[in-house]
Amino acid sequence: MTTGDEPSAPAAFRRAAESLRPTEVRPEIELEDLPAPQRLAPHAAAIGASVYRDDEEIAVGRLILLFDPEGQRGWDGPFRLVAYVRADMEPEITSDPLLGPVAWSWLTESLDAHEAGYSAAGGTVTKAVSEGFGNKGDDPVTTELELRASWSPAGEDLSGHAAAWCDLMCLAAGLPPLPPDVAALPRRREDPESFRRDRTK
Repeated sequence: MTTGDEPSAPAAFRRAAESLRPTEVRPEIELEDLPAPQRLAPHAAAIGASVYRDDEEIAVGRLILLFDPEGQRGWDGPFRLVAYVRADMEPEITSDPLLGPVAWSWLTESLDAHEAGYSAAGGTVTKAVSEGFGNKGDDPVTTELELRASWSPAGEDLSGHAAAWCDLMCLAAGLPPLPPDVAALPRRREDPESFRRDRTK
C-alpha cells in the first residue's frame, strides 16, 4: 500500500493525490490528512474535515482516493473516490421522507457545479436517532444524517471533487453558501487548535 507522498507511487496517482488536498476552504472547515485505508486498493490517500459553527462541531467527513491501475469491479477507470459525511440535524428535518433524495442531490449538484466529471456513482443516505437510557436518560435526543458515496472521477485533477465534498458537508450542516464577494481561506497547515482560536478572534 502506498500513499501520494511516497515516491514509489505511480505518477498519475501522485498527481491525483496532490490535487485531492484543497488549497482554499471556507473558514468553518478544518482539514487534516488521514492515514490511507488498507487493502482497498494498491494505492490510497485520504483527507478528513470537520465543520464548525460558533466553535461547535456540526459535521465531519472523509474523502478517500483509491487507485488500482487495473481497475476494480464497479469502477469506471483506475480511480475511485469514496466520501463519507455525518452531520447533526433537527428532528423535523430527518423525519422528512424526501431527505434521502435531497441529500443525494447535494452531492451530485455540487459535483456538477464544480465541473467535476464523474461516472458510476452510488451510495446511501442514513438517518439516525440516538436516545439515552438509564443514567443517560436525561441526555437530549440527537438526530444525524450520514451519507456514504463513491464515484469514479473522469480525470486525474480531483480539485473540483474535493471542493464539491466540502460543499456537501456545509450543505448537510445547514450552512448557507458563501456570498460571491467572500473568498475562501487558504488552507492552513498549523495545529488545528490554533486554527480554531484564530477563527474566533
